[in-house]
Amino acid sequence: MAFVVDASVTMAWCFQDEKSAYTEFVLERLTSEEGFVPVIWPLEVVNVLLIAERKGRLTSALADEFIVTLSQLPITVKEFDWPGKAETLLLRGRAMGLTAYDTSYLDLALRLGCPLATKDSKVQDAACQAGIALLEQDFPDS
Repeated sequence: MAFVVDASVTMAWCFQDEKSAYTEFVLERLTSEEGFVPVIWPLEVVNVLLIAERKGRLTSALADEFIVTLSQLPITVKEFDWPGKAETLLLRGRAMGLTAYDTSYLDLALRLGCPLATKDSKVQDAACQAGIALLEQDFPDS
């Protein structure tokens, strides 16, 4: 079953102190299933890497390696129709108190009818409100 994966999960794969049983579970799922992300995802990934480099949390070599690793995963970036989708994102973001970035993951999960993988509790709550299934593991998170 395909699913939408957000940046909170993706970036945890890069930083040892952010990894969890849940994020590893999602990564494992990508060995047999396809992940989808909104068009904002690559920019979020690169932005987190740049900030981590500037703060000395990550070397440029490790950031480069992470990008190569991500490019080998079955993750498809999905475009959306501008400006038609902008109004939907604006309305949904307002109603749920989310950023445009977080709202784009919810919107994509709704459009594709896929569950959403996220570590962000605010996004999880909004997904539940919108009737979006969350990608869940069968064991407790650690």
